[in-house]
Amino acid sequence: MSGRIEIGEQLAHYLDHDMTRDTAIEQRLRAETAALPDAVMQIGSDEGAFLALLVRLLGARRVLEVGAFTGYSALKMAAALPQGGRLVTCDISEPWTAIGKRYWSEARLSDRIELRLGPALDTLGALSRDPGLGSFDLAFIDADKGNVNAYYEACLGLVRSGGLIAIDNVMWSGRVADPTNHEPDTEALRAINLKVRDDARVDACLLAICDGVMLARKK
Repeated sequence: MSGRIEIGEQLAHYLDHDMTRDTAIEQRLRAETAALPDAVMQIGSDEGAFLALLVRLLGARRVLEVGAFTGYSALKMAAALPQGGRLVTCDISEPWTAIGKRYWSEARLSDRIELRLGPALDTLGALSRDPGLGSFDLAFIDADKGNVNAYYEACLGLVRSGGLIAIDNVMWSGRVADPTNHEPDTEALRAINLKVRDDARVDACLLAICDGVMLARKK
């Protein structure tokens, strides 16, 4: 059966609330973030569960995140890491990440999460030198869309062979499929979708989770 279901408000609530397995701490972080003017930047709880599952399926010990926002995705992935695992997350906003740090501490996961404040490309360049290329099992890209190609290339170097890269918002609320939409962010996401699809360095699949996730496995 090849039909595609339409995600209306009722089904979205079912996915994001009825089917969630968020902890009480994670629920409170999501609630605090939902009250912010930029709340639309928060991933859904179904995507959070998906990211945590990827960590566990990979047996990941080192995870890289580009774009922390208020820390929910980092919290989900860090909780799925084994003892001694490490997540490096980068962002430019101290106020946003300060929210996440409170919840990371409450969940007793601060020792697994390293926050690097500053331009992500600078952080990725530093990571390519230490701990070095091929050092991460999983990279999650959820930052400014204009630099998504640069983030992908940097993460492709930083992820080990057999590791995964997940790029968020690749459906862009359907705008990537609108041939009349030529906004810069739309064009950047449309281009990365086609690039990853045709990239011989990876195996890839675009998943209809939340606003779309491009999943690429490095060969």
